[in-house]
Amino acid sequence: MASHERPALPRMRLDELLDELQAHVEAVRATRDRVGGLLEAVLSVGSDLDLETVLRRIVESATTLVDAEYGALGVIGDEERLARFLPVGMDADTILGIGPFPTGRGILGLIIRDPHPLRLHDLTEHADSFGFPPGHPPMNTFVGVPIRIRDTVFGNLYLTEKRGGTDFDEDDEAVLRTLAAAAGVAIDNARLYDDVRRREHWLTASSELTRSLLSGDDPADVLRSFTATVREMAEADLVTLAVPVPGTPDLVVEAAEGVAADRVRGLVLSGEGTLLGKVFNSGETTVTADLGRHPGVVVATATGVDLGSAFLLPLGTPERIRGVLLVANRTDRPQLSDAVVRMVTGFADHAALTLEIAERRRDAELLTVFQDRDRIARDLHDLAIQRLFATGMTLQSATRFIDHPEALERVETAVDALDDTIKVIRSTIFSLKARDRETGAGLRSRCLREVDAAGPVLGFSATLRVDGLLDTRVPEPTADHVVAVLREALANAARHAHAGRVDVHVEADAEQVRVRVRDDGVGPPADRTRDSGLANLRERAETLGGTCSFGPAPDAGSLLDWRVPLD
Repeated sequence: MASHERPALPRMRLDELLDELQAHVEAVRATRDRVGGLLEAVLSVGSDLDLETVLRRIVESATTLVDAEYGALGVIGDEERLARFLPVGMDADTILGIGPFPTGRGILGLIIRDPHPLRLHDLTEHADSFGFPPGHPPMNTFVGVPIRIRDTVFGNLYLTEKRGGTDFDEDDEAVLRTLAAAAGVAIDNARLYDDVRRREHWLTASSELTRSLLSGDDPADVLRSFTATVREMAEADLVTLAVPVPGTPDLVVEAAEGVAADRVRGLVLSGEGTLLGKVFNSGETTVTADLGRHPGVVVATATGVDLGSAFLLPLGTPERIRGVLLVANRTDRPQLSDAVVRMVTGFADHAALTLEIAERRRDAELLTVFQDRDRIARDLHDLAIQRLFATGMTLQSATRFIDHPEALERVETAVDALDDTIKVIRSTIFSLKARDRETGAGLRSRCLREVDAAGPVLGFSATLRVDGLLDTRVPEPTADHVVAVLREALANAARHAHAGRVDVHVEADAEQVRVRVRDDGVGPPADRTRDSGLANLRERAETLGGTCSFGPAPDAGSLLDWRVPLD
């Protein structure tokens, strides 16, 4: 029996060796699979040039490689804050329930301040842990690595909750560092491609803008097209262009494109108490990460939309600023990059130069017209009037030799007709020599003065919006009625409305001019017996073939709607 039991020890040793070999084989296979997965991830990340797609693939690849349940990529912006945050592993409802994305506090900010890999068994126990907002899924194990583009840290990869309940190990960290290095190259390539694509669009848009202005298109139409092009180039949510109101220190939003553009188009802004007025007066570009909280931003308040990343730049030369361009994104959209600011600034500088050249060209053409008018006036005076006057004198002297009464009457009638003709020609000469017959300001400026004048009586500044070609489309008699109606409506609001807000909207289109005055006061009284002021407004509208209505506003307060045709 002893001879039969002796081979058991070598067999046991052989089993141990086989088990150890099997473990090594599985480790080699796992390493091979991980290296293969890493290579596939690197190829996937570098196979696209769209920056948004590249960033999304980086996070998805990272979570797969280290078997993490949740992952995110944070893009670092100004002041060591996260400008973007791309999460993976949570559905849309969970993300919406959590609320705003993190900005870089707590553990996330630790890697921003000290850009080195970090592994934690339980991130909630770390001294820098900031906690989680309500609705956030629980997270414990953590690993984070920075993504560098050359010598600059672009952002960080954050991975949490390794499946199986184990901690992230050194191999996980090494894999993520390798992926981060490849991601930096892919992001750099995508950004370069994006810059080239934007620059190509910029050159095309600049050429189109130059062609439009120099071919004689209406500058107002060109500026609206310019605003739409800037929004497309910057991929922004809202772009506005505010220009000065002639004869006043204030600005008016001439063009607006994007979200809530209809709410701000035509909005009149103070040139002193607003951020746009500050940029217009200083000529300096302003960049902000949170436009909605910046003091003096009337445009952001008027849209009713939470605007975040934005920049404002003056349009024109230092000697002559033509307006202020505002480019903004919503708070849940990416921060506008420095590359976008530089590109739009270059495009705006080109647009300002083109506007200057086009204006000089129009001035030269206008000078030629004035010179022709002077020549025509001079010829009329030196030739036509002198000959007509001489003919009249000759006929008048001939009356002494005419005895026939009927013939004498006809000659005297001819002399009177010549005198009337001379008067008409002299009036024509005076009109031709008048360079600028517009001695008064336009309707826009007059409306603005009325609103400003009503401020002390109201106790606050009314909000004014002006739309359309008020200065050129509305005839002077109708413009006088518009100003009178606006004055009367504001006076009535001050006397009877007891309001805390008054909104004025004056607009002109191809068919009519319209004045709308809305307040948030007590509304029209139910037992109103006297309406002399309203009767005057109705009489003015009916005189011009229009209508006037006054009643409760949809929400609260009252609404005056006065409109007349422009035929």
